[in-house]
Amino acid sequence: MRRSEFQSPPCRSNPLPDHHNRRIEERMDSAIQQIRGIEHISTSEAEQAVHALLRLVGEDPQRDGLRDTPSRVVKALLEMTAGYDESPADILSKTFAEHSDELIVLRGIDFHSICEHHLLPFQGVAHVGYLPGKVVGISKLARLVHCFARRLQIQERMTQQVAHAVETYLEARGVGVIIAAHHLCMGCRGVRLPATQLVTSAMLGTLRNSAETRSEFLRLCGTT
Repeated sequence: MRRSEFQSPPCRSNPLPDHHNRRIEERMDSAIQQIRGIEHISTSEAEQAVHALLRLVGEDPQRDGLRDTPSRVVKALLEMTAGYDESPADILSKTFAEHSDELIVLRGIDFHSICEHHLLPFQGVAHVGYLPGKVVGISKLARLVHCFARRLQIQERMTQQVAHAVETYLEARGVGVIIAAHHLCMGCRGVRLPATQLVTSAMLGTLRNSAETRSEFLRLCGTT
C-alpha cells in the first residue's frame, strides 16, 4: 500500500492506566501548563499525534505491534522529560554544616537526554566539581544533572544550567562542569558519525579565574 493510499482508522481507546500512569497523565493534563507556561493538551491528543506520525511513514497503526505504540510513546516521553517537574533549588536544599577549602568533585555521572532540535536522544557522562560554600550530599549532584538532562535540551545549555545551579544554591566559590556525550542526531541521520563525541564545559568563579584550580579540577576529572 502506498503512503498516499493509506486511510486512517479511528484511534483505539486505551484501558484505564494504573496509579503510576494516572500520575503521568495528570502531569500532561495540568502541570505542563503551570510549569512550561504553554497551552496543555490531553494524553489522547498526544497519542493521536503519534498515530499520525505512524501513518506518515506508511505504517498501519492498527496492526498488532503498533496498536499500543501511541500510548507507549507518550508515556515514555513524559518519563524522559520528568525533569520539568523537579526543582534544582529543592534538590540542593539539604546541606551539611561542613567546611572545606578543597575541591569536591563527582565524576562519571551517566545521563541521557533528548535533543530539542530533532527529538533524538543523546547520552554521556558529566563531571561536576565545586569549591564550597555549602556542602551537599553527593547523590544530589547526580540528581541535579538528571533534573536538567530529563528535559528537551542542547548540551551547551545543560552544562551552563548545572554549573549556575551549583553556584547559586550552594553559594560555591567556584564551579566546574564537563559533559561529554554522543548525539544520535549526528549518529543515525545527517552526517551519520556515530563515534563522534561533543564535549562542553562551564567554569565559574575560582575555577574560571585561577589556572591552578582549573588544572586541578581537570586532573581530578581525568581529562588531563
